[in-house]
Amino acid sequence: MTTPTLVRQTRPKPTSRIPDRSIYERRESVVRSYARAIPRQFSRSDNVWMYDNQGGRYLDFLSGCSTLNYGHNHPALKQALINYISADGITHGLDLHTDAKAEFLEAFESLILKPRGLDYRAMFTGPTGTNAVEAAIKLARKVTGREMVIAFTNGFHGMTLGALACTGNAAKRTGAGVPLNHVSHEPYDGYHGPDVDTAALLERRLSDPSSGLDAPAAILVETVQGEGGLNTASPEWLRAIAEIAKRHGALLIVDDIQAGCGRTGKFFSFEGMGFMPDIVTMAKSLSGMGLPFALTLFRPELDQWSPGEHNGTFRGNNHAFVTATAALRKFWKDDAFEQDVQRKGQLLAQRLDAIAAEFGLSTRGRGMMRGIDVGSGETAAAITSACFAAGLIIETSGAHDEILKVLAPLIIDDAALSAGLDILEETVRTVLTGSYGVAAE
Repeated sequence: MTTPTLVRQTRPKPTSRIPDRSIYERRESVVRSYARAIPRQFSRSDNVWMYDNQGGRYLDFLSGCSTLNYGHNHPALKQALINYISADGITHGLDLHTDAKAEFLEAFESLILKPRGLDYRAMFTGPTGTNAVEAAIKLARKVTGREMVIAFTNGFHGMTLGALACTGNAAKRTGAGVPLNHVSHEPYDGYHGPDVDTAALLERRLSDPSSGLDAPAAILVETVQGEGGLNTASPEWLRAIAEIAKRHGALLIVDDIQAGCGRTGKFFSFEGMGFMPDIVTMAKSLSGMGLPFALTLFRPELDQWSPGEHNGTFRGNNHAFVTATAALRKFWKDDAFEQDVQRKGQLLAQRLDAIAAEFGLSTRGRGMMRGIDVGSGETAAAITSACFAAGLIIETSGAHDEILKVLAPLIIDDAALSAGLDILEETVRTVLTGSYGVAAE
C-alpha cells in the first residue's frame, strides 16, 4: 500500500538537535508508563495532531485515553478559557458558588439531563475518575448500609484503594500493598463465551443464601470496558444486571469515565438501552480540554450526605467548568455532533473489521471506542511501536495488552481518520508477516 501524503507529513523531520531528556531519568519516578512506548518530548498540539520538539508531527489515536474527545486545544474551548482568565475569573473556590459552576450546571441540565429525561444531582468530587468512583461506592454503602460491591472481570475503575478493589487487573491490584476487600468480581458479559448467560449466574448466586455472596450495596459496571480490552456488554445483559440490582436492593453504578462524553456515539454510553443507572461516574473528556474534572451523578433521593461528609480541596475546577460549558454548548446543543460520531464509528468499524478479517483476527468495542485483538501483548507492542515510527500514536488494552485500541478524537475528519487507519493497516500487515520478528498467527 502506498502511504498517503497526509501520513508522510507526520514523520519526524531530521534534526541535529537531540534534546536532553536526562532530567526524566534523574528526577522522575520509574512509575511512568506511556512515555516508555512514546519516547518523545512533545511541545505543542492542535486538533488531532501532536508535535515533538524535534520537528515531528503525530496523528493522535490515543486522545489522552479518551480525555480529548474534542481534540487538542479546540478553539472554542480555548477562547472561552482565555476570556475567563483575562477577566480574572475565580480560579479556585473549594465548593463555593461561582459563575463558572452555575453556568456549567445550567448547561448540563438544559443540554444533557432534560433532553434525556434524566434527573440526577451532581456531586463535584476530587478531580480524577477514581475520585468519582470512590464517592459512588461510598454513597452506595452509606445509603444501603451494606459493604459488598459487585464488580466484573476485566473491569478498571481507578487506582485509589476503593476503586482499585473494584478493578480486576492483577498488576494494578498488587501495587496496593494491602488486602482489597468487600468486592466480588463476577463474570462480565461473554466472559465464559457466547453460550453462558453470566447475568443468570449472578442472579443465581445472589438468590442462593448459601452461595457465600453477601448482599451488595452496589453493582459497578462499564458498558464498554476501556482498559479491560474493549469488551462490550449487550443491552439485554445490561438490562438484566439493572433488574438484578433493583431486585436485590443494590444500587446500579455505571462507570462512564472513558466511555462517556460521546465516545460510544451518545453522551452517555447507556443511552437507549432501556435502563437508568442509580449512579453515574464521569471524568476524562468532561472538561473537554484535558483539565482535571470529575463528577458523580445520582438520583435525588440518594443525596443523603451530610455537609462536608465527602470533600476535597479540588472538588470543582472553575477553569474546567468553563471549558466543559463551552464543550456542551458547542457540541451538544442538538444531535448533529452525535450523528456524526455515530457515522464515523461505523466507518471505523468497517475498516477495523476489514483489517482483522485479512488475518483471521477479531474486533472489539462500540462507537469510536474500538480495537483489534492481535492475540498477544508482544504482537500488539510491535505494532504500536511501528505505528509510532510512522507518525501514529496508538496504544493497547486488555488483560495481556493484546488489543490495539483506537481512541481517535471524535472531531477527527474523514481524511485524517482514513490516513491513520491506513498506517495501522500497513503496520499490522508488516508485523504479522514477520518483518518485526513476530510470527503471523
